[in-house]
Amino acid sequence: MAVEKKLDCETESSPVRKEVEETQPKSLYSIRLKYVKLGYHYLISNAMYLLIIPLLAASAAVNFSVLNIQDIVQLCNHHLKYNVLAVISCTSLMAVLATIYFMSRPRKVYLVDFACYKPDPKFECTTKLVIEKVSTFFSEESVTFMKKVLQRSGLGEKTFAGSLLDFPPRFPVESARKEAEMVMFGAIDDLLAKTRVNPRDIGILVVNISLFNPTPSLSSMIVNRYKLRGDIVSCNLGGMGCSAGLISIDLAKRLLQVQPNTYALVMSFESVTPFYYAGNDKAKLLPNCLFRLGGAAILLSNRVSDRRRSKYQLSHTLRTHKGADDRAYKCVFQEEDEEGKIGVTLSKDLMAIAGDALKSNITTLGPLVLPISEQLLFFATLIAKKVLKMDVKPYVPDFKLAFEHFCIHAGGRAVLDELENNLKLTEWHMEPSRMTLYRFGNTSSSSVWYQLAYAEAKGRIRKGDRVWQIAFGSGFKCNSGVWRALRTINPIKEQNPWTNEIDQFPVRVPKVMIL
Repeated sequence: MAVEKKLDCETESSPVRKEVEETQPKSLYSIRLKYVKLGYHYLISNAMYLLIIPLLAASAAVNFSVLNIQDIVQLCNHHLKYNVLAVISCTSLMAVLATIYFMSRPRKVYLVDFACYKPDPKFECTTKLVIEKVSTFFSEESVTFMKKVLQRSGLGEKTFAGSLLDFPPRFPVESARKEAEMVMFGAIDDLLAKTRVNPRDIGILVVNISLFNPTPSLSSMIVNRYKLRGDIVSCNLGGMGCSAGLISIDLAKRLLQVQPNTYALVMSFESVTPFYYAGNDKAKLLPNCLFRLGGAAILLSNRVSDRRRSKYQLSHTLRTHKGADDRAYKCVFQEEDEEGKIGVTLSKDLMAIAGDALKSNITTLGPLVLPISEQLLFFATLIAKKVLKMDVKPYVPDFKLAFEHFCIHAGGRAVLDELENNLKLTEWHMEPSRMTLYRFGNTSSSSVWYQLAYAEAKGRIRKGDRVWQIAFGSGFKCNSGVWRALRTINPIKEQNPWTNEIDQFPVRVPKVMIL
């Protein structure tokens, strides 16, 4: 009877238990799935050690178990006799092979340090100021459109602008030149002060800027200012858009492979304010709302002696160019409007084209950085879809297993939202990009460096951490740079644009700001 009563109680309680299970939060199941996936990742990643080491140990144990002392003595007497000629031959061969290996392998590229320019507070640009400046030159419809864009842009009230404060500039070229000098020399002065490198030791100089390309070039301007040596390899990249910063890093890396024991200085920035669009074509008004003043100077080295003091080592650079497709080529296009006013047109297809470029880029990057566990899942899904014709969703690899930090070009809120969803990133991963957009706006090719500076100022960078910088630009291009931290960055010892105000961040950025 007692047993029957117990069974009855269990039967009566089962609906309650079922109801509790049904009301459990879905997050609990997602947490369980997360740990299952992590377990799978660690199991696959360490499968070689888990399988091969026991097999080798077992094989060695079997072999030694059949040997006795006499067998070992005989082996020493007959098979391990001292042979001078054989030793010399083997040693020489190993020396030759080692020399060939060390001479042919790529030189390691180190990021000694970098500096982001922070303009003077007098250049602070509020949304109200932007509207006041443009109201005189634009139609009421264009002003209303720009207000809506600014409300949803994700920009804060303390971004910086140069000639926009005196729009339109009376002397555009002179204004742009002064702005370029201010940004370039400000960033480079800070960088040289931090690294204590003699400018005469710099053998490579790469400058990238899209819209302002005077004669002499901006790279010549830097050579003249810092009296760089006469045999310096200088390059000036123009018209390559917001992804040109990573193109410059890739170019500097390639030049460092053929120039031993030297430094490479990379200067990434944009001077857009003298070329703000003054017409009423809506497709050309977006840059007016998003682009702001900023720039970054980066010092690279291939000197082995610089490894101890460098912050990062360059692991990979990857460039994807979609310019062969007409739609991609024209999605960011500088041209005149019907009134002859020059502006940059942003196509409605921009986000779709950027998504396609990103897909191509990460498809190539994935095998270089993703753990084998993620590659197997991706390959299995691909086989199921393409070969077995199964109706399965394409597997999106978890890049959070490959990188600890993400620096995504702060092109605008829509760009960041799209990449957050596609790459399944968390708010913590997106914080440097969103806060950079809020505090400094779209600083073009230098934005990824403001984001890395944010992570450093927050004390997030630990030795061994992997950083993924990714940017998009006209052409259309998607470029990636992968870095590995060589040491833990102490935020107390760092000086960058975030240092004195990092405690104020992150801030909540509303979807629609009230103007």
